[in-house]
Amino acid sequence: MSAEQSPGDPTHTRPTPDEPNQAQAQPQAAEPQGADPLAELQARLAEAQAQAQEHFDALLRARAEAENARRRAQEEVAKAHKFGIESFAESLVPVKDSLEAALAQQNQTLESLREGIDITLKQLAGAFERHKLSEIAPGQGARFDPHQHQAIASVPAEGQAPNTVVQTLQKGYLIAERVLRPALVTVAAPK
Repeated sequence: MSAEQSPGDPTHTRPTPDEPNQAQAQPQAAEPQGADPLAELQARLAEAQAQAQEHFDALLRARAEAENARRRAQEEVAKAHKFGIESFAESLVPVKDSLEAALAQQNQTLESLREGIDITLKQLAGAFERHKLSEIAPGQGARFDPHQHQAIASVPAEGQAPNTVVQTLQKGYLIAERVLRPALVTVAAPK
């Protein structure tokens, strides 16, 4: 009640006992009828905890699956490393057998020895080809390629362009376009 209004003022109305005042009516409207708010909160809490437990279980299963997949991948990589050369080794066994057979021969002529070495070399070349192992053997005058050649010396070479191969000292090898060993070469010196 303000100072300007007096109890006898006609603008001032007092609630009658039959009419509840608005301040009392609002708390009653907010309260659900026939429900216990504590029980409802406990039910919602239990539901949220159950859902959280389901999510936690799903997380644990996902982690276990990821760990199993990682372990299987590691085992496969280890097997690949361990048995990766198996096929290549199988190709080399006949070459070794041929060399041992040649050494076991007592009375050989130079011609039969040369023939045996030639056959053995063809076996080895076939094994290299099957496994994508190819030679790097640049010819004289070929452009020097630092990715596939290793220059041992730079020598003066008349009639040859600078930075070209003068001589191949040792062949290089590629495995499926990856350098296993570069070819050792001498190159023409700049003029």
